[in-house]
Amino acid sequence: MFTDSHAHLTSETYAGTTDGILEDARKAGVTRMVSVGCDVESSAKGMELAARHDFVRASAGLHPTYVTEEPAADWLAQLRGMASRRECVAIGETGLDFYHPAPEGWSWERYVALQKECFAAQLALAAELGKNVIVHQRDRSGTDCWEAIKEMMEPWHGKVRAVFHCWLHGWEEARPMVEKGHLISFTGIATYKNAPVVAACAAGAPAGSFMLETDSPYLAPVPRRGKRNEPAFLKHTAESIAAARGISLAELAAMTEPVVDGFFGWSRQG
Repeated sequence: MFTDSHAHLTSETYAGTTDGILEDARKAGVTRMVSVGCDVESSAKGMELAARHDFVRASAGLHPTYVTEEPAADWLAQLRGMASRRECVAIGETGLDFYHPAPEGWSWERYVALQKECFAAQLALAAELGKNVIVHQRDRSGTDCWEAIKEMMEPWHGKVRAVFHCWLHGWEEARPMVEKGHLISFTGIATYKNAPVVAACAAGAPAGSFMLETDSPYLAPVPRRGKRNEPAFLKHTAESIAAARGISLAELAAMTEPVVDGFFGWSRQG
């Protein structure tokens, strides 16, 4: 039994098919899912979905590429309100994105400054509420975004735990953060032949340092690459990583599921 620790279950891509998506996942052995919010609307929908399904939990956050589009001036207060719900297990998806260009009418400097402002506010909110944080970090090239993330995280070590979702670097980049109590998470990218660094990290990262996710509807793993991703497809990523580590799926689940429980405060009994 696996948990999809990061799925955008309220995506319009799934409109009208969500119940079937959830049932397919459970049949595939993906018996728990975290619906990740990107703005006030998707966060609220995630809470509603989790309230209807005991095997779903949700997060509340403002994604860095949504910071110029969020219509609610009181977005942080709304996230705070959602975070008090039983269904909410984390703050996020927040972080920084240096991959997508600045929106029309925005300079790059102003866009990055707003991303950092919103990320800092959500880190402070997480510390205030005792929640952990789901962090987005994506670069067009190089490691500028990752370096900025590390700098912004520095005051929060020991106060907030983060999972750096959709991990795209090697273990040497992850190790210092993991040693400070944080986690990384692997998507279907770990199955791609053109991502050997990620695959090697997934094969060698120590037990207790990582979780698994789909980031669905994005990043479908081999052999579904290029298709709409779904939580059920986590099994392909799990199979690939288990094979690379020379262990069974049951052993991989025994390695990763306690990490999920510890990070999200979510046990299979509760």
